[in-house]
Amino acid sequence: MSKTFLLLSAFVILTVWSQLSLSEEYSESMKTCLLKTIQLSDPKTTIDQLISICENKTLIVKKTKPVLSHVDGRFAREMSTENNPSVITPHYRNYLVPFSYSKNPDNVRDQQSENLTPLDNLETKFQISLKAPLFNNIFSNQDSLHFGFTIKSYWQMYNSKYSSPFRETNYQPELFYFMKNNWKIGNWTNNIISLGLVHESNGRSQLFSRSWNRVYARFIFEKDNWIVSFKPWYRIPEKNKEFPEDPEGDDNPDILKFMGNFELRTIYHWNEQNFSVMLRNNLRSNNKGAIQLDYSFPLDKRFKGYVQYFSGYGESLIDYNHYDQRLGVGILLTDFF
Repeated sequence: MSKTFLLLSAFVILTVWSQLSLSEEYSESMKTCLLKTIQLSDPKTTIDQLISICENKTLIVKKTKPVLSHVDGRFAREMSTENNPSVITPHYRNYLVPFSYSKNPDNVRDQQSENLTPLDNLETKFQISLKAPLFNNIFSNQDSLHFGFTIKSYWQMYNSKYSSPFRETNYQPELFYFMKNNWKIGNWTNNIISLGLVHESNGRSQLFSRSWNRVYARFIFEKDNWIVSFKPWYRIPEKNKEFPEDPEGDDNPDILKFMGNFELRTIYHWNEQNFSVMLRNNLRSNNKGAIQLDYSFPLDKRFKGYVQYFSGYGESLIDYNHYDQRLGVGILLTDFF
C-alpha cells in the first residue's frame, strides 16, 4: 500500500473522526497520532492497524494527564506537518494589529535627505514569521538546522492625506540549529536549545539605513503552565563609516546601548489564554531597554484576539534610539504555544 494512498485514507479518517462524539482532548490526540504514525510507519501498514495503534496510545494518554507540555505539544504539531509541501511552519508569532497607537512617533529625521511625511499616532502593524528545516537528525533524532525569515511592518494606513505610506519594514533572515532535550533543573525542564546567526535590517538607503548582525543562543524552560525563554546575543562588529553617507560601515554603532544584550520572555498559559512579558536590557548604569506585554485569547478554533503593549527603545530599527509607548489590538494567526 503506497504512502499516497495512506495519506488520502488518513484524510478521510480524520474528517470522519472529527465528527464523532469524542472529547476534544481525545480527538485531537488521535489526529496528532495518526498523522505522525503515517509518516513513520511501513507503507504496507493497513488503515485498521494505524487506527489500532493510535487508539491504544490515545487511551493511555487520556488516562495520564497532561497529554503533552505546551512546548512538546508545539514540537509535535510542527513535526507532523514539516514534510507537507502545502504547509509553511510558523517561527515567531504571526499577527495583524490594525489599530496600533504610538504615544510619541518619531518625526525627527534629517530633512535634507528625505521629504518627511508627518506621522499619525495610529497605524497598522503586522508580523509574518516562517521557518523551514534544512537538515534533520544531525546529531540525534530530535535536532535540526532551520532557516527562518521574519518581516515586521508599520503601515500608516489611516494617513490618507499622504497616501498611507509604509513607515518602516524590518527584515530578519536567520539560520539556527535547534535541539530538543529534556534536561531537568530543579522543577524546571529545559526543553529547547537553539544557536543561531541572524541579520536584521530595514532595507533603506543612507541616512535611513539600519542593520546589525548577531550570534545568539536561546534556552527555553518550562514548568507546569509557565514557559521562560532566555536569549542572549553577541553583536558581530562592523567597521566605522568614513563619512556619514558612506554605504560601507556601521549604520548604527550605538545600537547595543538601546537594544541591549539579551531578551528574556516569560509566558503563562491559563485556560487557552497566554500572558507574556518580554524584557530587553543593556545592564549598564545608563540603563536603556524595553518591556513588552502581550495577551492572547481564543476567538475560535483558528484565530486569537491579541493585545500588545510596548514601552522603551527599539520597537523598530528606525526607532532603535527613540523612546516610545505603543498599544495595539488585533488578531493573532499563530501563537507561541
